[in-house]
Amino acid sequence: MLLTGTFGRSIDEKLRVAIPKRLRDALGCPAPGALYVTPATDGSLAIYTEEALERWAQRLAQASPTQRDVRDFSRLFYAQAQRVELDRQGRVRIPPNLAELAKLGKEVVLLGVQDHLELWAKAHWEAYLAERQKRYDEIAEAAFGGSP
Repeated sequence: MLLTGTFGRSIDEKLRVAIPKRLRDALGCPAPGALYVTPATDGSLAIYTEEALERWAQRLAQASPTQRDVRDFSRLFYAQAQRVELDRQGRVRIPPNLAELAKLGKEVVLLGVQDHLELWAKAHWEAYLAERQKRYDEIAEAAFGGSP
């Protein structure tokens, strides 16, 4: 599963956001079905299938539980992660505490990021993109350890 793309979306008054069919198909999650919404980095939320979340959990489990950052992250991440249902219209309801955490308003952006989705407040994503896009080459070099 390779998730890509940027999709402008609206959140309704019940905090539901529609996931585009192309992404639902790539996720392999039938509607109705279950997904997980979690806190993510840079003020966003992540949406995982159960399988993708289990792979994430296995990676985290390999880190030392005696390291304070590992314990802190595990508590913050798992305590706030919530199972949500993908309804027949391909929508998920974002839990209110997570919507507040990411400062989601009516307009949001849904990103395909390899094995999960990210949900951003539209203005926050636009500011993030404007700042980082001009450093794309530098970021790419750092991400790949200076090699092409």
